[in-house]
Amino acid sequence: MSELTLLLIRLAFLAVLWFFVIAAVGVIRTDLFGSRTAPAAGARKTGKPAKPVAKPKSKKGEPRQLIVTGGPLQGTTINLTEQPITIGRANDATLVVTDDYASSRHARLFPQDGQWIVEDLGSTNGTYLDRSKVTRPTPVPLGVPIRVGKTVIELRK
Repeated sequence: MSELTLLLIRLAFLAVLWFFVIAAVGVIRTDLFGSRTAPAAGARKTGKPAKPVAKPKSKKGEPRQLIVTGGPLQGTTINLTEQPITIGRANDATLVVTDDYASSRHARLFPQDGQWIVEDLGSTNGTYLDRSKVTRPTPVPLGVPIRVGKTVIELRK
């Protein structure tokens, strides 16, 4: 092989190696600090505290609380509002779990059409509704366990 061919192969290998290193650093940064998100459309910083939103009265049979039934946070209760609930290791998650099996942005629960939906956010180890792995947004019945790593949560009245 000529000197030029060897030089080009070395440079291509070096470029691929640097691409891999940069991609690995990006994945680690995202796992540690979370992904960058733009503010919601219409959101603005005014410097004033947000006004509390009146909690709508829940209909009979609708869940009112999210309760941690298993894991290190057992007994923790979150009152349900119309806001989505994020679950993960990130500090800005609604339910922060300190679990090696949970991702920084692991799952989210959100209300839709009068029911609560669980969605896996691309976690490494998956989110389970009862014993089924959540692969798409799935409605959550009352009292059915949701497992995120070693943490188990349920929706209750």
